[in-house]
Amino acid sequence: MRPFLDEFRKFILRGNVVDLAVGVVVGAAFSKIVDSLVADLFLPVVGVLTGGFNVAGMRTTLYGDATLKWGNFLQSVINFVIVGFCMFLVVKGMNRLHLGILRHDTPPPEPTPTEKLLTEIRDLLKAESNKTS
Repeated sequence: MRPFLDEFRKFILRGNVVDLAVGVVVGAAFSKIVDSLVADLFLPVVGVLTGGFNVAGMRTTLYGDATLKWGNFLQSVINFVIVGFCMFLVVKGMNRLHLGILRHDTPPPEPTPTEKLLTEIRDLLKAESNKTS
């Protein structure tokens, strides 16, 4: 039982598990912001542009009290698209920032032995070509 608990402790304390947990918490908070953005800013503008059309309140009565609240579903799809687009922009910005940092911090890699040998051969061939010209 002890090796199992040690393995679990190592797993839980690894950085990527903690990063995942932080990502989930930040994602949940970000989702609330996007929900507010869509419900409080985006959909009222759409409502004004469409003459008072309220997407979230759209529903179809099937029978008696049974209703399809397809407007809520459509609002969730809009939220998903906005969250996806925002995450795309965040990842794109992080990749650009990461490439910019890497470009300035790391020297170019050392040529491999094969590349060094090929460079020497090229230089010798150029030197021979210049002697015969």
